[in-house]
Amino acid sequence: MRTALGVWRWRRNPLRRPTDLFEAWVAFAALVCVLVVAPAIGWVAGLRVDGTLQQAAHQQRQERHLVPAVVLRPAPEPTAAASASADASAQRTAPHRTQIVAAWTAPDGSSHQGTVPAAEEPPRPGERFRIWTDARGRLVGQPLDPSSAVFHAGMAGLAAAICVATLVETVRRLVVRRLMHRRYIRLDRAWAATGPDWGRAGAGS
Repeated sequence: MRTALGVWRWRRNPLRRPTDLFEAWVAFAALVCVLVVAPAIGWVAGLRVDGTLQQAAHQQRQERHLVPAVVLRPAPEPTAAASASADASAQRTAPHRTQIVAAWTAPDGSSHQGTVPAAEEPPRPGERFRIWTDARGRLVGQPLDPSSAVFHAGMAGLAAAICVATLVETVRRLVVRRLMHRRYIRLDRAWAATGPDWGRAGAGS
C-alpha cells in the first residue's frame, strides 16, 4: 500500500520537493518489480526446478524396480539400549513399524534376504508384498512421483517470487528511510538558520 501511495508523489504541487519525485520513481520501480519481475523470476525458477526434478524422477524410475518379496519371519528384537534409541528416534520421525526378515529376487536374478518394514500388521510368514530395489537387489526408496515434482517445483517458484518481492520492498524502505533522514537534516539546518530571527520585526517574517 505504501508503495502504491508513493507513486502519487508524481502529482504537481508547489510544495513538492525533488526527493518526493525521486521517492515516487523508487515506488514505481518497486511496484513494477513486485508485479512483474518477481513473478517472472518465480516462474523461471519453478521451471528450472521442475526440469531438474522431472529428470531425477525419470532416472529413478529407470533405475528402481518394484519386485515381489515374501515374509520369512519376524526380525529379532533389538537390545534394550538399541530399542530405547530406536523408540526415541521413532517418536521424532514416523510411527513405529514392525520389522521382518524377507526374501526377494533382484531384477538381475540374484536372491537376497534382509530386514524390511512390514507391509501389513501383523506380518505372517509366507505373505507376499512388494519392495523397491535397484537392479542388484539393494533396497531403495520409492522413486519420485512426477506430480510431487510439479508440486515441489511450484513451491520453489512461489518461494523465489516471495523472496524477490520481499527484497525489493526492503530496498524501497531503506531508500525512503534514507530520504527521510536527509529531509530532517535539511529541516534542522533551515530552522537553525531561521529560528533565531523568527517573529522579529524587520526579519522578513
